[in-house]
Amino acid sequence: MGEVELQAGVLRLGGVLDHDSTPQLRVRAGQLLQGAAAGQILIDCSAVTRSNSAGLALILAIMRDAQALGKQYSVAPLPKDMRQMAHVCELAEVLQPAQHTQDKR
Repeated sequence: MGEVELQAGVLRLGGVLDHDSTPQLRVRAGQLLQGAAAGQILIDCSAVTRSNSAGLALILAIMRDAQALGKQYSVAPLPKDMRQMAHVCELAEVLQPAQHTQDKR
């Protein structure tokens, strides 16, 4: 079972991120982001024990939600298996540890 929590601007994902767990995690992460006072969010997957493509999709959805809320976000280094999957899916550059900001043009 997967989990998500937000503390001090760090959105932590943990446990198993799969097709069964991610729909509920997506809803909860959206709620947490909307209620977050912090303008900077770090997406931390260090507690993820297992993931498939649904886990990567969840991270991308969280990134979109943060951007839509005008929040800056960064992605902490992903666990090795998630990095490998991101590379195969050609998402490594998008999910690399870096700060992203909303384009205000």
